Amino acid sequence: MPRRASLIPSRRGLLDVLVLEDARALGVDAFVTTRAGGVSDPPYDSLNLGDHVGDDPARVRENRRRVADAAGVAEDALVIVHQVHGCGVVEVRHARDAASASADALVTSSPDVALAILVADCVPVLLVDANHGRLAVAHAGWRGLVAGVLESALAPLGPPEQVHAFIGPAIAGDRYQVGPEVAAHFTDVPGALRDDRGDRSVLDLTRVVEHRLRAAGVGGEHVRACTERTDDDALFFSDRAVRPCGRFALVARRHVA
Repeated sequence: MPRRASLIPSRRGLLDVLVLEDARALGVDAFVTTRAGGVSDPPYDSLNLGDHVGDDPARVRENRRRVADAAGVAEDALVIVHQVHGCGVVEVRHARDAASASADALVTSSPDVALAILVADCVPVLLVDANHGRLAVAHAGWRGLVAGVLESALAPLGPPEQVHAFIGPAIAGDRYQVGPEVAAHFTDVPGALRDDRGDRSVLDLTRVVEHRLRAAGVGGEHVRACTERTDDDALFFSDRAVRPCGRFALVARRHVA
């Protein structure tokens, strides 16, 4: 099992966020938002950051502005792309680099932008190459994992054995039921699948992410995973628990002293 990644409550502007404390020593300010502190009405209450789930666009913009403020950047420097459950990566030097982009991973070496990945059960992943001052964030659902999103996100960084990985809150392994057509992609991952009812299985996405990272060369001692889970729909949005629902974010920025 990976080492635990500690999420520490912190007040940032109008928001209470959960800071990835272990990333600070690597020169990265990273935090996870919750579903609280925004302006969206039910069922998106209240800090929904997704503009594709049916929420009022003006409310989503205000929610994103609050997250940008929490990250210490201007509203237009919070970089969010259209996620498509693939393996595309956008290199972000300026916020405009991601304008109208579709991808599931972002990478930067600039302290002037904050990168955000949106999730609501899928796995948000932060990758830090402290030796070269670079970081990446990735959206890892089952489709993205099959497509190779983690390997694609690692490619622009330094040697994988020097990369540190942080696995954010995701759905619990005993709550994510999948059919045989999905399970077939993960039979090589020890402990990831367990029989459920009929021909169904439950899939531990966090375990798959850990396995893929190790297989790609990230050292086991460099992999940390949060123990918080999304599936009770209380602290985080959960698409499996309630539909429609909002999206929360893993946000990361190179630390500015």
